[in-house]
Amino acid sequence: MKSEIAERYAQGLFELALEDNTVEAKKQQAQTLLETISGTPDFLTFLEAVKVTEEEKKQLVRNVFKDVLDKDMLNFVLLVIDKRRIWDLEGMLEAYIEKADEHLGIQPAVVSSARPLPEEEMERIKTALEKKTGKTIHLRNHVDPRLIAGIKVTVGNNVTDVTMKTRIDNMRDQLLKGEPA
Repeated sequence: MKSEIAERYAQGLFELALEDNTVEAKKQQAQTLLETISGTPDFLTFLEAVKVTEEEKKQLVRNVFKDVLDKDMLNFVLLVIDKRRIWDLEGMLEAYIEKADEHLGIQPAVVSSARPLPEEEMERIKTALEKKTGKTIHLRNHVDPRLIAGIKVTVGNNVTDVTMKTRIDNMRDQLLKGEPA
């Protein structure tokens, strides 16, 4: 769950992007920032360090992202540093991406399976979900060997679980209760 602070900052960035008609561009920049943070843990550690001055942090951000972020997005990150809220930057960016996706009619979805699904199967699932939701679906495959067989599809808060693991768990629960399986 995102913090209230992350939601407020994300809302401010989103409103700015709406004014400038740069919702999608800022979404891509937010994704780039998140990839940098997750791919380079030392980056966030540096920005969170107490012994590093705000000016040193801001200079690093300017140097690293001057050609990647537009002026507003760069100023957003610098503001977060000034307000000493860098610990919540990931939450802010994730909340912004959710707002941008909703505005753009994009719904992220995850298909969990025991093995990677072939591209044509992913495309078939994506098409079915787009028909059902009326939105553009960004689908990714999460591999979880514990599922044994079948798939589990998560779209927003809706979960459709037709995995063998769930069937076995349900049968076990019924047998433990003394019900016929």
